[in-house]
Amino acid sequence: MGQFSRTWAAGITTAVIVAGSIGVAVASPTPTAHKPAAADALTPATTSAKNVRAWQSFRISGTAKQLKPGSRVTLQQKQGKRWVSLPASMNTNRDARYNLRVVLGLQGHNKLRMVSNSGRVVSPVIHVWVR
Repeated sequence: MGQFSRTWAAGITTAVIVAGSIGVAVASPTPTAHKPAAADALTPATTSAKNVRAWQSFRISGTAKQLKPGSRVTLQQKQGKRWVSLPASMNTNRDARYNLRVVLGLQGHNKLRMVSNSGRVVSPVIHVWVR
């Protein structure tokens, strides 16, 4: 009989704890963190050409609003599932703008983006097709 009452008490205690935590979760929802829209966080970069021949130069330009003027930005290319930094980088000017000359040899659809030295993404993905 003693084991039955201990088991019953443990079951009731568990039910009360579960019901209490559900009631708290429903009664006082946790505030959700505000995520800025992509347009607020990233300024789109523009390219001088969307279709280029292999090893033909083109330019990528834009403004890094979220970085200080003079910050270094680097071009990254999506290769498989990872982003690889290319040997193309520059410091932003006093208006936090960049204008970078790029030459690509990897034929097909290339996905590019600009990233700061701290690893913070500066631009959304830029699509360039190399023939």
